[in-house]
Amino acid sequence: MKVRALTLAILASLSASAVAADSVDPLKKAFIDDSKINLQFRLRYEDADVDTVDNQNQTTLRTRLTYQTGDIYKLFALTEVDDVRSTDNEPLIGDYEYTQINQAFIGYRGPAETLVKYGRQRILLDNQRFVGGVGFRQNEQTYDAFSVKNTALENLTVYYSYINNVNRIFSEDSGKDEHKNETNLLNINYKAGEIANITGYAYLIDNIDVAAFSSDTYGIRAAGKLKLDAIKLSYEAEYAQQSEGGDNPTSYTANYYKLGAGVGFEGFGAKIGYEVLGSDDGKAGFITPLATLHAFNGWTDKFLFGGMGNWENGLVDAHVVLTAKVAGLKLLAKYHKFDSDYGDIDMGKEWGIAATYPFAKHYDVGVKYASFSGADAGYGFSNDTDKLWLTLQAKY
Repeated sequence: MKVRALTLAILASLSASAVAADSVDPLKKAFIDDSKINLQFRLRYEDADVDTVDNQNQTTLRTRLTYQTGDIYKLFALTEVDDVRSTDNEPLIGDYEYTQINQAFIGYRGPAETLVKYGRQRILLDNQRFVGGVGFRQNEQTYDAFSVKNTALENLTVYYSYINNVNRIFSEDSGKDEHKNETNLLNINYKAGEIANITGYAYLIDNIDVAAFSSDTYGIRAAGKLKLDAIKLSYEAEYAQQSEGGDNPTSYTANYYKLGAGVGFEGFGAKIGYEVLGSDDGKAGFITPLATLHAFNGWTDKFLFGGMGNWENGLVDAHVVLTAKVAGLKLLAKYHKFDSDYGDIDMGKEWGIAATYPFAKHYDVGVKYASFSGADAGYGFSNDTDKLWLTLQAKY
């Protein structure tokens, strides 16, 4: 769905609502009195140092303007425009200069706690392991879609969307910026207090442009917390099975599972996790082409595999995460050990540290560093890599 078509659809719907209202008062209330405007700035310096490749660095500034109307007979509209200015366009760094519509949709607040959206929108499901927005990058991944969310039953959320285009994080010049889809997503979540948050899902991805990205995934996820005096315990467990979807030329079946546990007290926390994106005996792996990949399997992004998030031999990630919060300063440290699910391949290790600090109400500053090394030679991810990010954000 092109931006122009989205914009025309929004204008047509709003015009129809205006005619039906037959009064300027509802329009003034919706477009002025009840409207919301948000302005964000994100300045980032990124440095990438990859063995056998020259060191590269780049500074970018993203400006994001979001405008949402109030309701007109339960209809509303949202438009969000992103503009990124850049000092350069380095191939090792995933940000570039552009101006585009990030979101543009019509919303309808229907009966029985139902929210409907049509147009370009943000879709973030669960922890974004399978469907997300890659929010770390300056160009967010959004979706041209129809979606329905219902919360009529207490503690139960039912979500469905049909996606016909994925607006990816890549530049228009790359030829990878959009993927046409005929994708159906179903996500059903039940919250039994803090102790259990249970989700069942079916993600039927049919990528028209890249058939190898098409897959049918069915899974269940459970996560929760338990407080014992000053100690907080947490857990997560997830299992999914995937096979080829759409016109994917490879017939396969692969499994995904993750187990994790954590403990926290007085501003400090520790988590351990074991995640497997399985392989069908080296023929094909469990892929996650709509995921927020930067948040998983290491910050150096060694295992993007062209956006599939896995390769034919699969990926095993054993990791430890430490967190702390001291006087408003948030600290985080991670360590990953990577191996293949098939073929006994050492895929390396990575450690990373990050610190963020909010100040003066509207601002926060952050630094993040990650270092990857130790992979078996001869693979596309085997070069040692160090990356550094400095970020300053302002939100109004």
